Amino acid sequence: MAMTLDDMSARYATDEMKEAAKSVPEFIVSSDGHVDEPPDIFDELPQEIRDAIKRPKIMLETRPKGGVDPAVRVKDMTLDGLAAEVLYPTFVLGLFAQEQREQEAAFRVYNDWIADFCSHAPGKLFAVPCLAVYDIDHAIKEMHRCADMGLLGGLVWQVPHPDLPLYSDHYEKLWAAAAELGQPLHFHILTGFNYFRFKREGFEKIRGSVNIKTFDILNTVYDIIFSGVFERHPKLKVAIVEGEIGWAPFIIQQWDYYYRRNTKPGHPNTDFAITRPPSEIFNEHMWLTFMDDFAGGQALQYWGADRCMWSSDYPHPNMTWPNSRAFIARQIGNLDPEKQKKVLSQNCIDLYGLDIKD
Repeated sequence: MAMTLDDMSARYATDEMKEAAKSVPEFIVSSDGHVDEPPDIFDELPQEIRDAIKRPKIMLETRPKGGVDPAVRVKDMTLDGLAAEVLYPTFVLGLFAQEQREQEAAFRVYNDWIADFCSHAPGKLFAVPCLAVYDIDHAIKEMHRCADMGLLGGLVWQVPHPDLPLYSDHYEKLWAAAAELGQPLHFHILTGFNYFRFKREGFEKIRGSVNIKTFDILNTVYDIIFSGVFERHPKLKVAIVEGEIGWAPFIIQQWDYYYRRNTKPGHPNTDFAITRPPSEIFNEHMWLTFMDDFAGGQALQYWGADRCMWSSDYPHPNMTWPNSRAFIARQIGNLDPEKQKKVLSQNCIDLYGLDIKD
């Protein structure tokens, strides 16, 4: 039986959580919401490209209508207490595993559509455009075109084509262009040549959803930091989206340990592209988003309050809407007010320079 919206809403917040929500700031911003692209979004493209784009079946009747209707979106944001949202696609995320022709054509159509979607609620709806990076000159041109429409930086595949690893020289001009633009590049889960391209059932289902997904995230962050991207482009900013945060303090601590161990005087393995500990680089250049991560939320008491941002994931089935503040209370309700403010709104506002309207 299909789950109804009432079923989804009811499961998110107990009376105890709703009471705890009173301690959460009223002004909150979601760093990662989504849209449900309309079925006819690519009708203008040539038939051969449409045939190559594999659209999964999405049961829109079971999801909030704000995924496709910006007017409903704003009403649902008000119901949930959100002042603004940063938006990403849904099925278009899967197109990062397509070939160059399909990506470039589909992403341009999507970017135009999402810019129009956001234009219905300026100062409340913001979005990140999709960039096909097979051809870096094309990607840079599209990033600037989208910036002119008010979109934020660009979304790049998290798991690149095997021939184009993130530590290669292929991306150098993109890093430089994004740094000059002053907007971050984003790496969202489920983008590129990753576990999501393969059918996962039974024993392998959770391995993909947790183990392999996190492995992909770690490699993305590692490759960008350790290949010296930020040493060469000190103004570049990068956001890792929907990867949660609990992994980060432990893994970055381990990177620091082995970096220091392998750069001691006289150690034979000193050929690194970075000249300081990974944690320092991360703390200056990278941001993470989270939604359902109690362990990571508790770590925010001593780590990451300046670099982590909360997200609702609306309108996906595991969203926190319409009880986001109750959900937040369970995650970070014990944080001091200043840290809550950073994680729930200010970090996102500062990262993008958002001008939020009432």
